[in-house]
Amino acid sequence: MTETSRKPGAMQTRGKIIITCAVTGAIHTPTMSPYLPITPDQIATEAIAAAEAGAAILHLHARDPETGKPDQTPAAFARFLPRIKQGTNAAINITTGGSPYMKVEERVRPAAEFKPEVASLNMGSINFGLYHLVDKYETFKFDWERPHLEATRDLVFRNSFKDVEYILATCYDNGTRFEFECYDIAHLYNLSHFADRGLVKPPFLVQSVFGLLGGIGTHPEDVAHMKRTADRLFGDQFRWSVLGAGASQLRIAAQSAALGGNIRVGLEDSLWAGKGKLAKSNAEQVVLARKIIEGLGMEVATPDEAREILSLKGGDKVAF
Repeated sequence: MTETSRKPGAMQTRGKIIITCAVTGAIHTPTMSPYLPITPDQIATEAIAAAEAGAAILHLHARDPETGKPDQTPAAFARFLPRIKQGTNAAINITTGGSPYMKVEERVRPAAEFKPEVASLNMGSINFGLYHLVDKYETFKFDWERPHLEATRDLVFRNSFKDVEYILATCYDNGTRFEFECYDIAHLYNLSHFADRGLVKPPFLVQSVFGLLGGIGTHPEDVAHMKRTADRLFGDQFRWSVLGAGASQLRIAAQSAALGGNIRVGLEDSLWAGKGKLAKSNAEQVVLARKIIEGLGMEVATPDEAREILSLKGGDKVAF
């Protein structure tokens, strides 16, 4: 598919906005917030509450319940996936990003085994800096946290073309669709490359990521530039969503909603629910996102509406 074959400048469908909630992630460490879910019970409870608050999609990582360290084994996901499925109709999205320290073969295993409706897929390699967070904390709860953050001074989060191809080849025949995570403009062009090769099929869920050190910034012009570029490359064949890291989360969410785009919130992306106020739950951030959407005169998409918008296979076709 070439640029000229796509309808340029097509607007996203207005009115129904999908909220994705990223429940725990692999960026924040336990010291940073007492509200960060770590155990399987905490992750399940937080996910279900986020869905009840209005999240149509739940983006999930797993952690070691004793230390809070990222854990990408299928066994770790198996401790909470069935409970979340039983407790909510929300579509479940399993990370293939895992942690930047993991090899792609490790990162893809849970999505390959459990065949979710959605899996995340990072669309390019980036410097992935978290080391600037170290100075914010005098001490850390667990020994692994400080070196985990410090080591990102010399860390490239590898997502090569070969890695992307490997994840696509491993998961696509399962009917899993992807949340294409684009941390910079080049990642949109990488996605366009895979579309041209016929390896990915529309509608594309393009998740534009703003504010990670090593990726695109959080200025309103950065957000607009991402949207303009995606419009030009994909026309009416994509659904746009944004996530803003840290304090930029809700401001960028509001800009996306105003442009007819979708929103991702959650404690993976930001620990905050306002200036200097730690979010006490994922659901609290979902409620804030919902207020933005409804304040603009739009409606929050239900899980089944999100499935229709994104052409998902349905929750009855997963392997958990």
